[in-house]
Amino acid sequence: MIELVGIKVLRKGKLILGLDKLRFEDGQSYALIGENGSGKTTLLRLLAGIIQPSEGQIKGVEGLKLAYLPQKPYIFRMSVRENVALAAKDSFDGAKSVQEAINLVGMQGFEKQEAEKLSGGEAQRVAIARLLLVKANLVLLDEPTAPIDVRGREQIDVVINEYVRNNEATLIFATHSLEQALKLADRVIKLEDGIQQAI
Repeated sequence: MIELVGIKVLRKGKLILGLDKLRFEDGQSYALIGENGSGKTTLLRLLAGIIQPSEGQIKGVEGLKLAYLPQKPYIFRMSVRENVALAAKDSFDGAKSVQEAINLVGMQGFEKQEAEKLSGGEAQRVAIARLLLVKANLVLLDEPTAPIDVRGREQIDVVINEYVRNNEATLIFATHSLEQALKLADRVIKLEDGIQQAI
């Protein structure tokens, strides 16, 4: 279980995130919803250890194997296959797993293409394929399907759901889509101006 107690994140004296107490149970899926600037990304970055709270404690993240996908994925100056293969050292099955991950996100046929020349949605698929090769038990996704077309989103939702279930992972993801939140999450957490709201 991950627990946040008395959390405050301040930027130039302004409260960006303020959480008295928030728990994430092991193996459960949580959707963070709210407008832009509501604190969703800040909470994910906090859990990923990218930023530290100004006040408060985060308990239960020590020793967890983390997979984090930011809003703008990291794409390297190499082919699609090479981008995905960067994560293959963490998988059991090298080349087969790389191709399998590429197929799962619908990027078969793009293996040799330069990843830097992909559209935003295609680049996101490559980043998700890379994530699939990491055996994580805490998965943090920031708007994972936002740049992907509507038909592709359904495919990626299925892939994410299956990945989380197979790894018995805790999933925490930010989304603007209530439909996606209700489909993937056991619990929906609404943020407004950095404060958790009742739903």
